[in-house]
Formats: sequence, C-alpha cells, structure tokens
Amino acid sequence: MLRIDNLVKTFDGERRRRHARGSKTDKTEPARVFAVSDISFNVENGELFTLLGPSGCGKTTTLRSIAGLERPDSGTIEVGDRVLFSGGAGRKPVNVPANERGLGMVFQSYAIWPHMSVFDNVAFPLQVKSRNERLGKKQIAERVMRVLDTMELAELADRQATKLSGGQQQRLALARALVIEPPLLLLDEPLSNLDAKLRESLRYELKRLQRDLGITSVYVTHDQTEALVLSTSIAVMKSGDVMQLGRPREIYENPNCRFVAEFIGTSNFIAGNVVSKEGDRYTVNTADGLLVLDAAAAIPIGGDVIVSIRPEAVEVSTGSRAGEVPNEWTGTVTTRAFLGESVDHVVSVGRHEIRARGNPAVSIKPGTEVYLRLDPGKLALVPVD
Repeated sequence: MLRIDNLVKTFDGERRRRHARGSKTDKTEPARVFAVSDISFNVENGELFTLLGPSGCGKTTTLRSIAGLERPDSGTIEVGDRVLFSGGAGRKPVNVPANERGLGMVFQSYAIWPHMSVFDNVAFPLQVKSRNERLGKKQIAERVMRVLDTMELAELADRQATKLSGGQQQRLALARALVIEPPLLLLDEPLSNLDAKLRESLRYELKRLQRDLGITSVYVTHDQTEALVLSTSIAVMKSGDVMQLGRPREIYENPNCRFVAEFIGTSNFIAGNVVSKEGDRYTVNTADGLLVLDAAAAIPIGGDVIVSIRPEAVEVSTGSRAGEVPNEWTGTVTTRAFLGESVDHVVSVGRHEIRARGNPAVSIKPGTEVYLRLDPGKLALVPVD
C-alpha cells in the first residue's frame, strides 16, 4: 500500500562561519540538519502503522512528506501503484501536489471550520472536488450521514462545530478525513489535546474503527502506550533514523538497543558480559552475580551487553526458592509506590536499584529483606552501543 524508500529531508540549521580559500574574509553558510535521514519502510493494506519517538525525531516531517506538505530532498513515496514523490540522483523527478494526492489527514489541532455545522464540515471536501469528480447533492448527503453515523455524530449534524466537546470535535475531524474514502489515512498526534480519560477511551474507539473499516493508516505519536494499544506495526525513531521496526510486542519484549528499551515503557538496565551460550540460552556475568536468560540474539561469548528487565518481569517475595528457579537475588526494599492497579517496589541489590511491579495486594514495607526472581524468558539482551 505505502512504500517509502531512502527518504531524506534536511533543513537549514544554525549558520556557521567558513573561511573561503584565497579570501581575507569569512563567509557564513547554513549547516544542514537531517530531519529524516535515509529511512525506508512499507505499510501493508489495512495496517495501522505508527511512527513513534520523542519531539524532533522526524516523525511528523515524515508524515508531512507523505501528505505533500513537505518536499523531501530525495527518495520515493508510493501509495499503491502511484508515485507521489521521487527525487535525487538517478530518479525521475515527481512531486504530486498535496491537494491531488487524495489522502486523508487528521491534525493535532482538529482544524475544523468554526463557522460551519457538523454536516457542512464533513461535506466540504466532497463539495470542492473538481467538476468531473464531484458527486451529486443527494450522494454527498448520503455519504456524509453514513460517515457521521459511524462516528456517532449523526444526531449532531446540524450543530455548530464549535459547540461540540473535545472528543466530538476529534471524531468530526476524523469523519471529514474519511468521507473522501482515501486510500491512506494520516494522523498527526490526533489525541494529544484531550484529557487522559477521554484519550484512553478514544484510543479503543479509533482501534475499532480502523479494524472495522479496514483503513490503512499512518499514525504519529510520542505516547508509548498509545502506540502499543493502536498499532499493527511501530517504527521507533530517533534523530531522523528508524531505530527499530516491528510489531508492538516484539519491540516491547525484544528492544534492539538501549534507546528503544528506555523509550518504550520502563526498564531496569544491568551491564555485563556473556560468559556462555547454548542455543538461545545465555549466561551473563554482572557486578552482582550471574543472570540466565533466553534471547534470539547473535552476541559472542565475551561480548559486552546490557540486560533489560521490565518491572513486571521481576517477582518480589519474602521467601526464598533457591535451587528451584534461576536468577534469584536478595535485596532490601528501599521504597514502594501504590499505583492503583499495581504496586512498585524499588529494591537495592548490591550496586543496583531494581524496580519491580506487581499485584497491588502485595505491598512490602521499606527496609524489608526480599528475594527477587527474574524470569529468563522475560529478560532481553541489548548490545552495548
């Protein structure tokens, strides 16, 4: 459906001084900053593909390049069998204007027209199509009401757009993007302006709509939870590069670098080196003892690694099961925090402080000596950068 090949986009950065050869004066020239640095990925039909990363990582620039709102320096962008952009050495120049790409886009700020009713907001994209593509009034009305019904806004069709709640305005913006029946839907942090409870409910509503309608979508967010809930596939970005691309569970459980492990959820990190390997079973020597874990990695014996341990992979108890299970360490609870659906314990183990997350019924007071058990199947090996 969507194919991105070797996409590059740069912007002018701070100006730097350069001494021109044969001249007694300095010249200044802008330094080029890579917003998107030679990235490639494919989005299959019906997928919700998420670009995830911190501010300034290039995710919105990538989305705007797909939409035609930014002109890349080089690379190709294809939707279906149609080339929307092509540029750079050896490529035939193509740059389809944004208004001719036929893509739907939902912005962070909703961008609804305040002087129009709900119905007119959704009908407008159909009414301004070229004469040979424009539908009749009856067909427009039928399509608009069908989309409004899907968004549960049909009863509000005559209401002024500004008199809707934040969640209703976001659904209106989505309805306006869907009414043109685009081959690809682009969403730029569409839930970030909503309060936490509404944002959570709309995540599941958006996931249901995307699944039921089979809409191929590219979604931009910096919210890790949002990405894990919504996505079919995720590309984690940093400084214009895609650091890891995969399914949500794969990225969460098997991060390929420390940045991904830190950015997706919460992790404990313990440095060590590989002392033995049998198939996928590794033994890692750390400052506080050996750790045994299973990892589909290619790290040689003697290689330096970081063991990434999610808090929910740590079991805390006041009783020992030494000899029955691997990876049992002893430590002392330094602090605890009740989170409602869980309790976090921070346990001091030698040189490390390890966070454990578990059942809220288990709450151990600070100062208590405890035993930590680390499930080998839930630990991840991260190469040292």
